[in-house]
Amino acid sequence: MINNDILRRIRFIFDLSNAQVSSIFAKANAEVATDKVIAILKKEEEEGYQAINDTLMCQFLDGFIIHHRGLQEGAEVPKPVKNLTNNLMFKKLRVALTLREEDILAMLALADFNLSKSELGALFRNPDHKNYKACGDQVLRNFLKGLSIKHRGK
Repeated sequence: MINNDILRRIRFIFDLSNAQVSSIFAKANAEVATDKVIAILKKEEEEGYQAINDTLMCQFLDGFIIHHRGLQEGAEVPKPVKNLTNNLMFKKLRVALTLREEDILAMLALADFNLSKSELGALFRNPDHKNYKACGDQVLRNFLKGLSIKHRGK
């Protein structure tokens, strides 16, 4: 999925203002002014659209974790990764929202998407693990759809 689309969906689901999105970036040591947030949130065909790279998206997700859970005492803001995969985005959203396996499966079911516990577990494994499975766009899209239904209704 396109990072901008994921950010737009998260913003919609949690009803975040542009200033709130900017402050979430700031929690992860990324200075993103409100006017840049507006450009990032535009659709590809709109004038002034600005793509968000993996590093900046990772900083947003780290800021989102800090926004929801706070920063552990003595811990530092993690360094952003340069290559953000769907698996890592899914994992960061899971951590931010303190979701358990059952919660995620219930949200996927809200979006009429079925996944077994073992398939879900494979998405959160280390990429070097023999049972690791890459998270496809369809799984992430349906998770965000289920999250939207849960938080905002149909």
